[in-house]
Amino acid sequence: MNFKSALTAVAIVSALALSNQTLAADEKNNDEKKEQASSWLNLSQGELKAVEAYATNYKEFIYNAPTELTFVKEAIKRAEANGFKRLTEKSNLKPGARFYDVNRDRAISLIVIGKKGLQQGTRIVGSHIDSPRLELKGRPLYEKQKFALFQTYVHGGIKSYQWVNIPLALVGRVDKKDGTVVEISMGFDEKDPILMVPDLAPHVDHPNRNRTSRDVIQKEELDVIIASKPDFEKSIKQVVEDYLTANYNISVEDFVSAELALVPAMKPRDVGFDRSMIAAYGHDDKAASIASVAAIMEQKLPEYTSIAFLVDNEEVGNINNTGAKSSYLVDLLSGMLYNQQGKDYNEYNLRKLLRNTKVVSTDVNPGVHPTWSGVWELGNAPRLGNGINIKLYGGGFNANSEYTAWTRNYLDENNIKWQTSTYKGKASGGTIGSSLSDDNMEVIDFGVPILSIHSPYAVGSKVDLYSLYKAMSAFFAQK
Repeated sequence: MNFKSALTAVAIVSALALSNQTLAADEKNNDEKKEQASSWLNLSQGELKAVEAYATNYKEFIYNAPTELTFVKEAIKRAEANGFKRLTEKSNLKPGARFYDVNRDRAISLIVIGKKGLQQGTRIVGSHIDSPRLELKGRPLYEKQKFALFQTYVHGGIKSYQWVNIPLALVGRVDKKDGTVVEISMGFDEKDPILMVPDLAPHVDHPNRNRTSRDVIQKEELDVIIASKPDFEKSIKQVVEDYLTANYNISVEDFVSAELALVPAMKPRDVGFDRSMIAAYGHDDKAASIASVAAIMEQKLPEYTSIAFLVDNEEVGNINNTGAKSSYLVDLLSGMLYNQQGKDYNEYNLRKLLRNTKVVSTDVNPGVHPTWSGVWELGNAPRLGNGINIKLYGGGFNANSEYTAWTRNYLDENNIKWQTSTYKGKASGGTIGSSLSDDNMEVIDFGVPILSIHSPYAVGSKVDLYSLYKAMSAFFAQK
């Protein structure tokens, strides 16, 4: 090869290398654009209005339903306004009929009967309606340093230091020995007093400065102050006891049979100059449960019977008879199948119903944080504004590939933007899905990304919350 030919060859190689670099750069840019594509960018003006309308309804619903007891009440009110009736053994399960069934005031199922018989399976969206919070111990009242306080313990996983110096409302019920129930809700109205766990001031917190972040405030230090005004003839503790008797007709002994929660008393608020996000208590998992209610309400005559299954106690392991591990759901389906089949009902037909049932287990999970993005493997991390996320846990916990493909198909057909979520290394968390798959139902987990999960005031994207509702509605409508 002569010198001129060699130069030509070098030029060609250089050009090819430059071309490949350009292609690689273009591919990287395209990948980044694809990763960063936001759900907001594809919305029409009509859809933008729909997102805002849903957000307005969402903020009202989540504020009215801080606990499972209050959520069930709010869901019943909305269900009855939309033609749902309480399910009985004699209900006529004709196609299009709408029912609700309540399990011990703490779990609820909303049902729209489909065209196909129940034995051919159902479509279930499962969500949980409890959220991390403080609760009162069985004997909570005590006096210390001339304050009256309530002792508390924790429901669900929290960072304790986040629960000090914020306004807390007291909500729940007291069941008395004579069978009467006293409802308590104090702190949500602006005219109500609030309760609070006070922190140490920076001037005097030197002994605590070597604590790790999780122990800055220990769980046993999360006691709320409830009174401080002295009386010449009574202790502050006795003043509180008299107040409880006068205002609620309860004694301190009645706290043993009470379910009283301390939850943030802050109203949901829009976040950002663009108002694109919502800060609220209880996005986990009201984001999914509110979407479940909205989606089931608009089902008219689905092909398969559609059920919004909303349960308690996910934050503590799906336990007790109102949690997902209870036999309640199978008992409900068994009763409905017996209603349809009568003397032809048998266990084998029930098992066929369960095997033919498809489930979406919906729960939120942490979204990519702008400051601490390094805790995610960003190629598989959910971002606020990018739509719902399909959860891919690995280790045998994923939905099978054919059900995942079926899910992708109806999401894409309905133009519902989705992304994937896989934790980096070791992470904690779970849903109700594994409990339902134990009964041989087909189950997939998806949800939406949220910032500051399990805190008193978490942040979610309006477009994601709306997308979750649309995804559930599309699921119910599948043939």
